[in-house]
Amino acid sequence: MAADISELVESLGLRPLREGGWFRETWRSPAEAVPDGYGGARAFATGIYYLLHPGETSRWHRVRSDELWLWHGGGPLRMRLGGNGPAPRAAGAVEVTVGGAVAEGERPQFLVPGRCWQTAEPAGAEPVLVTCVVAPGFDYADYEEIPSE
Repeated sequence: MAADISELVESLGLRPLREGGWFRETWRSPAEAVPDGYGGARAFATGIYYLLHPGETSRWHRVRSDELWLWHGGGPLRMRLGGNGPAPRAAGAVEVTVGGAVAEGERPQFLVPGRCWQTAEPAGAEPVLVTCVVAPGFDYADYEEIPSE
């Protein structure tokens, strides 16, 4: 493993995520339903560990469901939300920092509404570990990404 890759990748059993960063699904509700407007059954909710190292970025993407980000440790995470139009609105995107320094304006948890474009990157020099809970549960049929350039 490269020296600049956190030991968390191995210790948590993470693997590369197509949008960027590292992940492992940790939970998928055994209960399912077909939510209105979805193309089939979805777990009630899912959860993943998600890790970004300095210099790594989660490319612009969106999912159909709400996504709750929960900060665990490392440095802060800068998130940008680009609306819910046909493409992300990078200019004027809403920016929030997810982290533990609440007195400095960071939020230990943050909700990304369903269908909202999002991107994230470490805001400091440390890797960032979060959990993402998606409800209704994540399915790649509900995922859209802006191709990398």
